[in-house]
Amino acid sequence: MQRIAAYPRVQVSGDGTGVVSHVGSRLLADVAAAVGMPQAFDEAAGRHRKRCSAHAPGRVLTDLAVLLADGGEAISDLAVLRHQPSLFGPVASAATAWRVLDSVDDTVLAGLKRARARARERAWLLRGEAGRSVPTVRCGGVEVPGLVIDVDASLVTCHSEKEQAASTFKKGFGYHPLMVWLDNTSEALAGMLRPGNAGSNTAADHIQVIDEAIGQIPDDQRHGQPILVRSDGAGATKEWLHHLRGLRDEQGLQVSFSVGFTLTHQIKDAIAVLPEAVWTVAIDAAGEPARSTTQACRSPPWRS
Repeated sequence: MQRIAAYPRVQVSGDGTGVVSHVGSRLLADVAAAVGMPQAFDEAAGRHRKRCSAHAPGRVLTDLAVLLADGGEAISDLAVLRHQPSLFGPVASAATAWRVLDSVDDTVLAGLKRARARARERAWLLRGEAGRSVPTVRCGGVEVPGLVIDVDASLVTCHSEKEQAASTFKKGFGYHPLMVWLDNTSEALAGMLRPGNAGSNTAADHIQVIDEAIGQIPDDQRHGQPILVRSDGAGATKEWLHHLRGLRDEQGLQVSFSVGFTLTHQIKDAIAVLPEAVWTVAIDAAGEPARSTTQACRSPPWRS
């Protein structure tokens, strides 16, 4: 699904209570229907229905995705959609939504990821038929060729002892999910739910989530153009960077990466006192001297 802008809100009345929702949420639901997401999700999750319901699992999962994009935080927030039948049609109850989510095991989840990739491919195809190409990323006034994928973790605060909630490295309490976004289109490609005490630079997690993210890109777009993977210092592990470079040989992808961190005054001061004799020329993947660049969004000479 794609992040939506904050469209003007409309005030409607449902069963005597005021309900507020974004107009853009209806547009997002229309996009999901146009690319066949409810049907694709139903193929992946529908076979595991434990109880007959008027609401197909694929439609329930799609409504939940729309809810999340609109800022919902809990299953009970489906009431915002359910209280607007003229806008969203029939929407499942919280109990029905819980049963659908409870039926999602590892096998179903893998099927849902494949279904999401098929729906995304359809969306990209429709965009191409409409004469709209994938937007180009601009950074520092410079166009970045190809696709730009951003990998970063986030901290989600919990205010109670929820499952897998734990202390975080920033002295908080909650979760530490790892997310991947396509900067060209602001699409969420992949995500990994992790406990709050999950490591920031766990290479295995980065490898899994980047493979899932790249698998979400339509095949004709995944091959034949550059793919730049960007990460902060958490991605500076030999295992993950070796995996990214291996994608060039193993899958024929034009993958490069940029891993960096904010230069604080303390770091700058430490670099400034290094003697000239310790510096050496950086090399690229071919073993040649790396080309110097001043582009703010591309890799400096010491990055690959």
